[in-house]
Amino acid sequence: MNAPFSQALRALKNRNFRLFFVGQGVSVIGTWMTRMATGWLVYRLTGSALLLGVVGFASQIVPFFLQPLAGAWVERMERQKLLIWTQVAASIQSFILAALTLGHIITIWEIIALSALQGLINAFDTPGRHSFFVQMIEDRNDLGNAIALNSTMVNGARLVGPALAGVTIGLVGEGGCFLIDGISYSAVIASLLMMKIKPVEVAHTAGNLFRQMREGWDYVRNFSPMRTILVLFAIVSLMGYPYMVLLPIFAGQVFHGGPYALGWLTAASGLGALVSALSLAFRKSVVGLMRMIQVSSATLGLALILFGFSHQFALSLLLMGFAGFGMMQSASASNTIIQTLVPEDKRARVISYYAMAYFGSAPLGSLLAGTLAGKIGAPNTIIITGTFCLLGSLWFSMQMPKVKTVMRPIYQEMGLLSE
Repeated sequence: MNAPFSQALRALKNRNFRLFFVGQGVSVIGTWMTRMATGWLVYRLTGSALLLGVVGFASQIVPFFLQPLAGAWVERMERQKLLIWTQVAASIQSFILAALTLGHIITIWEIIALSALQGLINAFDTPGRHSFFVQMIEDRNDLGNAIALNSTMVNGARLVGPALAGVTIGLVGEGGCFLIDGISYSAVIASLLMMKIKPVEVAHTAGNLFRQMREGWDYVRNFSPMRTILVLFAIVSLMGYPYMVLLPIFAGQVFHGGPYALGWLTAASGLGALVSALSLAFRKSVVGLMRMIQVSSATLGLALILFGFSHQFALSLLLMGFAGFGMMQSASASNTIIQTLVPEDKRARVISYYAMAYFGSAPLGSLLAGTLAGKIGAPNTIIITGTFCLLGSLWFSMQMPKVKTVMRPIYQEMGLLSE
């Protein structure tokens, strides 16, 4: 294998991460099938932009409130066992959704309730999974590459999943997607059971739980690089990510297509995100990612504005690619910098605030987007949200000089920069 590709795949030399990469890769295909099928099912049952937003809100508002508590709790647990149980619970949730849908007895209220249940599972799974990376990777220098490869895998599945979902919905309906998703969790469960993880001491007593939560919050609030990155990520999640919620409206009303049109739009966004993840995998260092966060948030905003004006399906597919690239680049670069800077004893707690910036902003954004789309239309809504992403990038640009001043000595101490 030539040097550039060997460099891009270097985290796979870790056996535990290889197992996770394969198992999670299969599972995430099912997850993307469920995401697309859920949106189409809600749209088919109700035709309501507002209810599309409500379902997105229900799946994400639960982890928003639980995230700080979950992050502190996760630091007390063995991550491997925790993840096995969260994957089992998620599998059961998908099987219930499949049974109700295939039995033609599913209602919008059951979709909302099951979406909220998935959100509860995610509240513990997200900080557990992200903080588990450091246990799967023997060489700390490979951590950034592992995060990038994980993003590559997720977005590769984002291409395959919606395409399979479009075909499956056409053949057997949305319930087939949920059934496949439930089965797919067995791959990641098997990979977790096969791992050989060095035991990590689980510290802290029960009486210190809320003190742990406060310590994590004080660290995020007082450390300017962490605070600035998380504020921009929250803005992008609030205004940028909800475009996914409105894609069924564009597929059905703007482009007069069906689940296949939705699949193409979702896949185009996934292709852009995959390109973003691959570009990060080829990077040798975390240095320079602050600039990528700035550029990617602006790219997302501009792509969404133009997408709102577009009525040409081919052009809209291209713009979805840029939107996917911007969203993934912003999220992955933010995650990589946070994982690089955070002390080990605060890792799960800080990651819980990263997840909170997403899970707190995205559900409100979904609800806002759904409400606005019902009043002023999906295209105008996307134009407005894209404008806010551009403004967020401008604010971040103004903060960068003083943030870089704080980060430089830390990078020098890590050997990432020359003195």
